[in-house]
Amino acid sequence: MTSTPPDRLAELKKLKELVHDGPDPQATQRQHAKGKLTARERIELLLDKASLNEVEPLRRHRATGFGLEAKKPYTDGVITGWGTVHGRTVFFYAHDFRIFGGALGEAHAQKIHKIMDMAIAAGAPLVSLNDGAGARIQEGVTALAGYGGIFQRNTKASGVIPQISVMLGPCAGGAAYSPALTDFVFMVRDTSQMFITGPDVVAAVTGEEVTQNCLGGADVHAEVSGVAHFVHDDEESCLEDVRYLLSLLPQNNRETPPEQPTDDPEDRFCADLRELVPADGNRPYDMRSVIEAIVDDGQYMEVHERWATNVIVALARLDGQVVGFVANQPQSLAGVLNIQASEKAARFVQMCDAFNIPLITLLDVPGFLPGVDQEHGGIIRHGAKLLYAYCDATVPRISLVLRKAYGGAYIVMDSRSVGADLAYAWPTNEIAVMGAEGAANVIFRRQIAAAPDAEAARAELVESYRTELMHPYYAAERGLVDDVIDPAETRAVLVRSLRMLRSKHASLPARKHGNPPQ
Repeated sequence: MTSTPPDRLAELKKLKELVHDGPDPQATQRQHAKGKLTARERIELLLDKASLNEVEPLRRHRATGFGLEAKKPYTDGVITGWGTVHGRTVFFYAHDFRIFGGALGEAHAQKIHKIMDMAIAAGAPLVSLNDGAGARIQEGVTALAGYGGIFQRNTKASGVIPQISVMLGPCAGGAAYSPALTDFVFMVRDTSQMFITGPDVVAAVTGEEVTQNCLGGADVHAEVSGVAHFVHDDEESCLEDVRYLLSLLPQNNRETPPEQPTDDPEDRFCADLRELVPADGNRPYDMRSVIEAIVDDGQYMEVHERWATNVIVALARLDGQVVGFVANQPQSLAGVLNIQASEKAARFVQMCDAFNIPLITLLDVPGFLPGVDQEHGGIIRHGAKLLYAYCDATVPRISLVLRKAYGGAYIVMDSRSVGADLAYAWPTNEIAVMGAEGAANVIFRRQIAAAPDAEAARAELVESYRTELMHPYYAAERGLVDDVIDPAETRAVLVRSLRMLRSKHASLPARKHGNPPQ
């Protein structure tokens, strides 16, 4: 019987230490000087302690020319593998900026392709820790082909396993398309940027002078473009939130999210909700307070918090079960739907449906935002995205009208007519084609014009319309609302409804895929 020679074991140990430490200690110092962690430090924060299993740590490139043959560091600038987060398997890849600036070459790309294939085969989430300088120019078009393989796998994995992109440094050019194809994008303020063409190219082509952060920084993508779902001030808090998000998601599309026992009573009386919504439809209130009062222990994770603020999308738990909330926000643009809000809500609905997360929709919507910019910007097309997402969703769907629900926006926001499993309303609901004032001006235009006192006649006819067609029980009398409930009993009603719908089975017509509006 032969044994492994001690010198070989010593050689392996030395090699593994070199792989762990990196080829240049000064590179680590430079990374820290920028306020950034190294790739391995990030992985330690992401994964449970002592759960790392690295794949191909000894991989090296085989390129020649431009001095590459003299520089063949282990890992080739990307660390790949799997570990656990809250005890569940998660795959990852992390660019190591200390090696070739994290730039992608042939071997680098093949490592990423392999770990993505493993994640899809194992049915487990994939987290990418991005901090790279784009394609490795010295390797030419081979590097570009590597990106194509990543994009193809991002698309193949879409709706199959959760994909999370964490931007911890620069991401320029074609590399920026991979995060855009994933389910969630995290960014760190001041240290991460994303753009297709950098400031120098923009200046050369358009003459515009702009900094990297103003062009593609975290705040820009959180508030203006909508590319970033979450923004943090430091890497530690960012990766902690990534771990929390993973706790709310299933491993894959064949499973449901993990349940978490709660001490919050399922029939907890929410008396504050009776006073929260003003009777005056023109007075705003914070819809977040409604969500906070309903969910387990008042905890929820808002997605895209700073983009399209007139609609709220969030993940939370009800009686331990993960649910997705879509809610109009009366504090922002009175809660109307516009282009950005429609896109934001539609993508969230699709994500929840893909990963078996029930949907609860809270309505207080006066309609779609009117205006030339909205019409020319394609509000019809973008609004149809939300309509399509809801109509296509097969997860349990519950809608609740708190106050206003007018016109097409009411239909689009998961009304009973587009497939909501259960539709509820508070006694403050006003479900109608439009507001009473607008309706009266159209229906009674001639009577108002002919009246001796036009304003008095208008007020009388507005009240008549409201009494006739907008009283709280009009929709319930016609089967468009299943029940009008006491706001204080909202949590109990929703918990019972979700429990009943847990075994829901719905199927769609056989087809390759739909053709949703773009």
